[in-house]
Amino acid sequence: MGEADITIIGAGVVGLAIAAEVAHENRNVFILEKNETFGQETSSRNSQVIHAGIYYPEGTLKAKTCVEGNAILYSLCSKYGINHKKTGKLIVAIDNEGVKQLEELKERGEKNGLEDLEIVDRQAIKQIEPNVKAVAALFSPSSGIVDCHAMMRYFLGKARDNAARVVYKTRVVGIEKRNNHGYRVFVEGQSGGFSFITRVLINCAGLGSDKVAELAGIDTIEAGYNLHYCRGEYFRLNHGNNLVKRLIYPVPQLKAVGLGIHITPSLDGMVLLGPDSHYVNDIDYSINERQKDSFYSSVAEFIPSLRYEDLGPEMVGIRPKLQGPGDDFRDFVIREERDKGFQGFINLIGIESPGLTSSPAIAEYVAEVVENALKS
Repeated sequence: MGEADITIIGAGVVGLAIAAEVAHENRNVFILEKNETFGQETSSRNSQVIHAGIYYPEGTLKAKTCVEGNAILYSLCSKYGINHKKTGKLIVAIDNEGVKQLEELKERGEKNGLEDLEIVDRQAIKQIEPNVKAVAALFSPSSGIVDCHAMMRYFLGKARDNAARVVYKTRVVGIEKRNNHGYRVFVEGQSGGFSFITRVLINCAGLGSDKVAELAGIDTIEAGYNLHYCRGEYFRLNHGNNLVKRLIYPVPQLKAVGLGIHITPSLDGMVLLGPDSHYVNDIDYSINERQKDSFYSSVAEFIPSLRYEDLGPEMVGIRPKLQGPGDDFRDFVIREERDKGFQGFINLIGIESPGLTSSPAIAEYVAEVVENALKS
């Protein structure tokens, strides 16, 4: 491989977006991916939702990158023919307590810069989504869905056009800080182990990003970087795919680890339900069909015409959360670890929802950090 200017660990949507942003023909940029191709974990096992930026506290990276990423993403999709749809979203309240939460969410979204949020009443909901039963809803017209695989192919193509190289089936097993500058990266590939030197090292390893930080020598417990695996099942509707036209979300619960089981009409005409949220110790993508009962009872609260027999198992996703059980909100970690003595080592840890939406904005943010690291 020779000496690299920039090495990105992880070819998920965020790693690929960063590669597309930092690569150009005068740089040696490498993307290392342990799987056989790009985006096989969190990036492709999700709802494919384009979020607006409603849920996240003002001034946080999640809020800023989501709002910015939403605008960039729609622009990219329109310009480059990436399949997407601005469906709009209803966050529904089934009782008066939920209505108060809708008002709080609207206020939070407006603090984040959203100007198109509207609380609609029962009658308005019935007109636009006849199968939804709720006393009120927060309507977000700028929410939507995107083909995440097409999006990742676009980022990868742009990176390759600018001379970046991706190496699959290659796992990072060691990182050694060099005395003068940069890092020696030890990897295991298809043809055995080897090492190379890179000036800047970017950790986009998703579910393994805390482990990569440890390889570099960072005390992840002291830094607060330990990840918690949060598993979510998805079910699909085998019939009744005309049930809803928009994203339908419940009001999120206090300190919830997810946004609640929601309904997503997909680009291929399918309707997905999920995900639910359970902390687990291991990564396992086999679906637990016993969750069908809880899915049905949760969604039937606001779509009473849902039929139990129409639900079928779809997939499982696992989110790399910094927020543990019972914890308060945790923001993305996106930072060069210079203050810890690791100049040129950039960590991205806890990149979960809204990471897909945020990815192009995260890439721009990281690109600035990279420029400063290369200059110093």
